[in-house]
Amino acid sequence: MSPVEPITIERLATRLADDIVAGSTDRPARVIVDGPIWAGVDLLDPLAAALEVLGRGSVVVHAGDFLRPASLRYEHGKQDALAFTDDWIDVEGLRRELLDPLGPGGTRRYLPSLWDAERDRATRAPYRTATDRTVVLLRGWLLLGRGLPAELTVHLALSAAARRRRVPPVDADRELPAFDRYDADVGPVEAADVVVRCDDSRHLAVSGLRPGPGTR
Repeated sequence: MSPVEPITIERLATRLADDIVAGSTDRPARVIVDGPIWAGVDLLDPLAAALEVLGRGSVVVHAGDFLRPASLRYEHGKQDALAFTDDWIDVEGLRRELLDPLGPGGTRRYLPSLWDAERDRATRAPYRTATDRTVVLLRGWLLLGRGLPAELTVHLALSAAARRRRVPPVDADRELPAFDRYDADVGPVEAADVVVRCDDSRHLAVSGLRPGPGTR
């Protein structure tokens, strides 16, 4: 198991950006940031900024823009935890329209969004074309263990007790059992390349990062 070290969000973003650039080849990089949307840690903005300093442009994509239609998500009610786990995110859509095209041999043409959940219809977003230097940051929940291809996976880890403290009450009946099951069945702390422990969002700790300057 990798050692756990305390870290600030700014330092975390810088170290992650260094890892992404160091591991880059001659094609776009795909990064999955997995964890409850209400984890209390905003990694995307500082990571995008750190990548920009290194000359890499980034595109932020939200799994919430790749949901399945409401008739499928809510077939068993809006608070069904099993449906939240298995039926909400259009995993095949993420692969087909975003992640696979950016992988080896892919066309590099991708969709930044697929489904407008509020209007319950396709977004009709135009295709975009990634360059060799594009980094796609996919932010979502329950994403590991689904065979989604990525060059780097980051899991924002909350203990069960921290989840109970932080979950919006309106979502608790649906999401708390889903994340408990995720921990038991998938083990995201073991599955992710990098784990950020977020029980106290003011005092983060990380494992899985390569040693940074001055730590070797």
